[in-house]
Amino acid sequence: MTITLHNPATIAPPFSCYSHGASASENARWLYVSGQVGVTPDGTVPIDPRRQIELAWDNLEAVLADAGMGMTDLVKLDGFITRPDLVPLYRQERERRFAGHAAATTMVIVAGLAEPNLLVEIQAVAAR
Repeated sequence: MTITLHNPATIAPPFSCYSHGASASENARWLYVSGQVGVTPDGTVPIDPRRQIELAWDNLEAVLADAGMGMTDLVKLDGFITRPDLVPLYRQERERRFAGHAAATTMVIVAGLAEPNLLVEIQAVAAR
Protein backbone atom coordinates (compact mmCIF):
# COMPACT_ATOMS: atom_id res chain seq x y z
CA MET A 1 0.00 0.00 0.00
CA THR A 2 1.35 3.37 -0.98
CA ILE A 3 0.50 6.74 0.49
CA THR A 4 0.15 9.37 -2.21
CA LEU A 5 1.14 12.93 -1.32
CA HIS A 6 -0.77 15.81 -2.93
CA ASN A 7 0.83 19.21 -3.59
CA PRO A 8 -1.06 20.84 -6.48
CA ALA A 9 0.90 23.30 -8.61
CA THR A 10 -2.08 25.67 -8.49
CA ILE A 11 -1.48 26.61 -4.82
CA ALA A 12 1.57 27.84 -2.90
CA PRO A 13 4.01 25.07 -1.99
CA PRO A 14 4.25 23.89 1.63
CA PHE A 15 6.23 26.18 3.97
CA SER A 16 8.37 23.30 5.26
CA CYS A 17 8.50 19.49 5.30
CA TYR A 18 4.85 18.51 4.85
CA SER A 19 2.32 18.00 2.05
CA HIS A 20 -1.00 19.73 1.50
CA GLY A 21 -2.76 16.38 1.33
CA ALA A 22 -2.15 12.66 1.57
CA SER A 23 -4.30 9.71 0.56
CA ALA A 24 -4.23 5.95 1.00
CA SER A 25 -5.99 3.13 -0.82
CA GLU A 26 -9.44 2.08 0.38
CA ASN A 27 -8.22 -1.34 1.50
CA ALA A 28 -5.67 0.14 3.92
CA ARG A 29 -5.53 -0.69 7.61
CA TRP A 30 -5.88 2.60 9.51
CA LEU A 31 -4.28 3.58 12.82
CA TYR A 32 -5.44 6.61 14.80
CA VAL A 33 -2.79 7.70 17.29
CA SER A 34 -3.86 9.66 20.36
CA GLY A 35 -1.89 12.75 21.26
CA GLN A 36 1.63 11.79 22.31
CA VAL A 37 3.45 14.10 24.70
CA GLY A 38 7.03 14.60 25.82
CA VAL A 39 7.09 12.14 28.69
CA THR A 40 9.58 9.38 29.55
CA PRO A 41 8.45 5.76 30.10
CA ASP A 42 8.48 6.36 33.87
CA GLY A 43 6.15 9.35 33.52
CA THR A 44 8.77 12.09 33.91
CA VAL A 45 8.18 15.30 31.93
CA PRO A 46 11.53 16.99 31.22
CA ILE A 47 11.77 20.75 31.60
CA ASP A 48 13.85 21.09 28.40
CA PRO A 49 11.59 21.89 25.40
CA ARG A 50 13.85 20.12 22.89
CA ARG A 51 13.78 16.96 24.99
CA GLN A 52 9.97 17.08 25.27
CA ILE A 53 9.69 17.41 21.50
CA GLU A 54 12.07 14.48 20.95
CA LEU A 55 10.14 12.33 23.44
CA ALA A 56 6.78 13.13 21.84
CA TRP A 57 8.19 11.91 18.52
CA ASP A 58 9.76 8.85 20.20
CA ASN A 59 6.38 7.98 21.71
CA LEU A 60 4.62 8.43 18.36
CA GLU A 61 7.17 6.14 16.70
CA ALA A 62 6.66 3.55 19.46
CA VAL A 63 2.90 3.47 18.83
CA LEU A 64 3.47 3.17 15.08
CA ALA A 65 5.97 0.33 15.62
CA ASP A 66 3.56 -1.47 17.93
CA ALA A 67 1.09 -1.49 15.03
CA GLY A 68 3.74 -2.70 12.58
CA MET A 69 4.01 0.73 10.97
CA GLY A 70 6.58 3.48 10.57
CA MET A 71 6.86 7.14 9.70
CA THR A 72 6.28 6.51 5.99
CA ASP A 73 2.83 5.15 6.87
CA LEU A 74 1.72 8.53 8.26
CA VAL A 75 -1.12 10.11 6.34
CA LYS A 76 -1.92 13.03 8.68
CA LEU A 77 -0.13 14.50 11.65
CA ASP A 78 -1.23 17.31 13.96
CA GLY A 79 1.25 19.04 16.25
CA PHE A 80 0.30 21.27 19.15
CA ILE A 81 2.89 23.50 20.81
CA THR A 82 2.38 26.01 23.60
CA ARG A 83 4.84 28.75 22.58
CA PRO A 84 5.76 30.40 19.26
CA ASP A 85 9.49 30.06 20.00
CA LEU A 86 9.07 26.26 19.79
CA VAL A 87 8.16 26.38 16.07
CA PRO A 88 11.77 26.03 14.81
CA LEU A 89 12.55 23.20 17.25
CA TYR A 90 9.36 21.36 16.33
CA ARG A 91 9.91 21.77 12.57
CA GLN A 92 13.54 20.65 12.84
CA GLU A 93 12.57 17.47 14.66
CA ARG A 94 9.62 16.81 12.33
CA GLU A 95 11.85 17.08 9.28
CA ARG A 96 14.45 14.80 10.86
CA ARG A 97 11.83 12.17 11.73
CA PHE A 98 9.99 12.42 8.41
CA ALA A 99 13.27 11.91 6.51
CA GLY A 100 11.60 13.21 3.35
CA HIS A 101 8.17 11.55 3.74
CA ALA A 102 6.24 14.81 4.33
CA ALA A 103 2.75 13.62 5.35
CA ALA A 104 -0.10 16.11 5.52
CA THR A 105 0.39 18.12 8.71
CA THR A 106 -1.02 20.89 10.82
CA MET A 107 0.82 22.73 13.58
CA VAL A 108 -1.06 24.89 16.06
CA ILE A 109 0.13 27.11 18.88
CA VAL A 110 -2.26 26.53 21.78
CA ALA A 111 -2.78 28.24 25.13
CA GLY A 112 -2.07 25.03 27.00
CA LEU A 113 -2.26 21.24 27.07
CA ALA A 114 -3.80 18.79 29.57
CA GLU A 115 -0.97 19.32 32.07
CA PRO A 116 0.66 22.75 32.55
CA ASN A 117 4.22 21.37 32.22
CA LEU A 118 3.57 19.86 28.77
CA LEU A 119 4.85 21.91 25.83
CA VAL A 120 4.09 19.65 22.84
CA GLU A 121 1.53 17.06 21.78
CA ILE A 122 1.41 15.12 18.51
CA GLN A 123 -1.54 13.13 17.17
CA ALA A 124 -1.52 11.21 13.92
CA VAL A 125 -3.31 9.00 11.43
CA ALA A 126 -1.40 6.26 9.62
CA ALA A 127 -2.39 3.69 7.01
CA ARG A 128 -0.82 0.55 5.66
